Amino acid sequence: MYQVYPRSFADGDGDGVGDLLGVLNRLPYLQDLGVDAIWFTPWYPSPMADGGYDVADYRAIDPVFGDLRLAEEVITTASRLGIRTIVDVVPNHVSDQHRWFQEALAAAPGSPERQRFWFRPGVGPDGALPPNGWQSNFGGPAWSRTTDADGNPGEWYLHLFAPGQPDLNWGCPVVRAEFEDVLRFWFDRGVAGVRIDSAALLVKDPSLPELREKLGPGEHPYVDRDELQDVYRSWRQIADEYGDRALVGEIWLPDVERFGRYLRPDVLHTAFNFDFLTCAWDVDRLRRSIETTLAVHEQVGAPATWVLANHDVTRPATRYGRSDTSFAFERKRFGTPTDLDLGLRRARAAALLSMALPGSVYVYQGDELGLPEVEDLPLDQLEDPMHERSGGIDPGRDGCRVPLPWSGQEPPYGFSAPLLGAGAAPTWLPQPLSWNGISVQAQQGDVGSTLSLYREALRLRREHPDLGDGRLRWLTASETDVEGVLAFRRGPSLVSVTNLRPGPVDLPAHHRVLLSSAPLEGGRLPADTTVWLDAPTT
Repeated sequence: MYQVYPRSFADGDGDGVGDLLGVLNRLPYLQDLGVDAIWFTPWYPSPMADGGYDVADYRAIDPVFGDLRLAEEVITTASRLGIRTIVDVVPNHVSDQHRWFQEALAAAPGSPERQRFWFRPGVGPDGALPPNGWQSNFGGPAWSRTTDADGNPGEWYLHLFAPGQPDLNWGCPVVRAEFEDVLRFWFDRGVAGVRIDSAALLVKDPSLPELREKLGPGEHPYVDRDELQDVYRSWRQIADEYGDRALVGEIWLPDVERFGRYLRPDVLHTAFNFDFLTCAWDVDRLRRSIETTLAVHEQVGAPATWVLANHDVTRPATRYGRSDTSFAFERKRFGTPTDLDLGLRRARAAALLSMALPGSVYVYQGDELGLPEVEDLPLDQLEDPMHERSGGIDPGRDGCRVPLPWSGQEPPYGFSAPLLGAGAAPTWLPQPLSWNGISVQAQQGDVGSTLSLYREALRLRREHPDLGDGRLRWLTASETDVEGVLAFRRGPSLVSVTNLRPGPVDLPAHHRVLLSSAPLEGGRLPADTTVWLDAPTT
């Protein structure tokens, strides 16, 4: 699965913002890379209060990206190239510009229009305080107050994210019916599945209680409510009506047993593995994450997923070069020291490790180039609400959303098609001057490049009978004769070894090296390197 962030993948009309024409023109690149499916982050009309996750119309395409006809052409052309399309659906909230919310603002308290959302009177004198103390995921209160037609303060509305993203009330039958129709709309247009944003947040406790310090499973007032299972069972029935369609959940849950409930045969097909994504570059933590993931998925008969990055998190080539190689939103800060050479070396090793594991692999656009996080964007060009709502402490997520470099020696590096009679417009986020050496063009003919590593790994993953689905068996101490490595066998002949020790280690017995994330040193596996070996069992 290859994730496309449309604003930053490729620009086909020269305005500096990525679009679907750009994607259409670059589909051969994705075919050559070896991807099976594209996951598009939201391409719907949006004021962009949160990078497109504030949707104003789920059945249209934002004019910045193109139109519905062009989206259908992308879906059809990709399918002819053997690439399926996954679209993002955002069911927890809509844009404050969505027709429903505008109707709600114009309607009276208690009206059917307001029942689609969480409108409540405030507390305290004149209702001046929010209905409860819930906090937004982007910082600050999760409630904003409306202004009535007469200019007086009105009711408050709930938004677990930005104020421009009012939460929907999933206890309202009209909301459920609307999204079931949205699923059918896109399935009818040939998409192979949907990725469900913030999938564990939809249902709220209607009493809107304050958060307690200690909560048992299913007791959180707006995370992982038991009623969610029924919502997704109805979605699964719709997907099954269309045959081969997939439901993919974005589910951040620390409780692996609760996580597994979403993957039962009549609920979702698969979900993102955030435990693996956020895991530190540490042999014990990685092994524990892999073992837990495989065990949970095996219990429910669902395929595991392996994710190193997405449009929300620090790019691996940067994160793995820090003293703290794990990821957590609350720890993001400006000026964190980073060894980019070490980070890229580990990111390449992590990519090969993830592709050797049983299940599905997700690649975020640009990680196949080894792109680092851009951490020196001008403050006045940052758009992510996480930066603003943190009071400027959090650098936000724009650094992993900078437009891709395709070719050339200077920005926009082939990202934008030149306008008629003029050069290409500046990209919506500025690209670093240092990216000329890591563009697609610069890496094409270099067998040692990160792009070449990804292409070869994906080719082997597709063609080698031991990779993809199946089981994993950890090598014993006698087989590896060293601690501090992740070594496992896939099938009868392929062995993957990742060295997380500070120095080189000997390889287990093998016939030949299939692929390595870095050159071997005298036949030994260097630190922070993964190798795939042809090692048939005797």
